[in-house]
Amino acid sequence: MYLSARITYQMNKENLSEKFLGLVEIMDTLREQCPWDRKQTIHTLRSNTIEELYELADAIIEEDWKGIKEELGDILLHVLFYAKLGAEKNAFTLEEVIAGISKKLIDRHPHIYGDVKVENEDDVKKNWEQLKMKEGRNSLLSGVPNSLPAMVKALRIQEKVKQVGFEWEFKEQVWDKVNEEMEELQVEVAVNDRAKLEDEFGDVLFSLINYARFLKIDPETALEKTNKKFKHRFELMEVYAKENGLDLAVLSLEEKDAIWQKMKIK
Repeated sequence: MYLSARITYQMNKENLSEKFLGLVEIMDTLREQCPWDRKQTIHTLRSNTIEELYELADAIIEEDWKGIKEELGDILLHVLFYAKLGAEKNAFTLEEVIAGISKKLIDRHPHIYGDVKVENEDDVKKNWEQLKMKEGRNSLLSGVPNSLPAMVKALRIQEKVKQVGFEWEFKEQVWDKVNEEMEELQVEVAVNDRAKLEDEFGDVLFSLINYARFLKIDPETALEKTNKKFKHRFELMEVYAKENGLDLAVLSLEEKDAIWQKMKIK
C-alpha cells in the first residue's frame, strides 16, 4: 500500500509539472503573438493584479471554492507574466523566483528544516520576525507595505510589534484603551477641531482593531461581512418598497426603519 501511494504521488507530481510547464509555454506564446499581451508592462499589469486579488478575497469571504480555484489561476498567470517581464529585462528568471521563495521558506522554518524548537504558533512568528531582521531589515515594521489598506496595515503593525513584547497582556486592558480613546474623541467632538477629531477617530479605530485581534477576529473580514449583510438588507428594502409602491426617498426615518426591521428577519 505504501508503494502504491508513492507511485500515485509521483504520477501526480509529474502531471503537475507537465501542466505548470504547459502554462509557462502558453504565457510565452501570448507574450510573443497577442497584441494585448505584447503591450503590457509591470505598471499596466499592476491595477489588474490588484483587481484579481480582490476578486479572490471576495470568493474567500463567500467560501466559493469554484471561484477561489478560478481566481487562483488568474493570479498564477499574473505571477508568470511578471516573471516573463523580469526575464525580458534581464532582472530575474522564473527559476530564480521559485528558487528564492523555496530558500526563504526553508531558512525561515528552522523548526522544520533545522534544530530549532518551538512550542506554538507564536514561537514560529517570533522566529520568523527575528530571521527577517537578521536578513538586513532596519525595522521590525519595514516589511509592512505602504500600499496596504489602512485596516489591514494596522493589524499587521500590531502583529509585528507583538513579537518583541510590545503588547497588552489581557483583552480587558485593550478594551479599557478603547474606552479611553472614545472619551478623548468625545472631547474633540465638543471642541470641533477637525484635525484633532480625525486624529482621535483614527486612535479609536486602531484600538478597536487591536481588540478584535485579542478576540481572534480578523477585523477586515468582520467588516466586509457586515458590509455584505447591510447591502443585502438594503437591497431587500428597495425591492419591498418597489413592490408596495413606496418611495424610500420620501419615507420618514421611522418608516424606513420599520421596513428595515422586516428585512432583518429574511
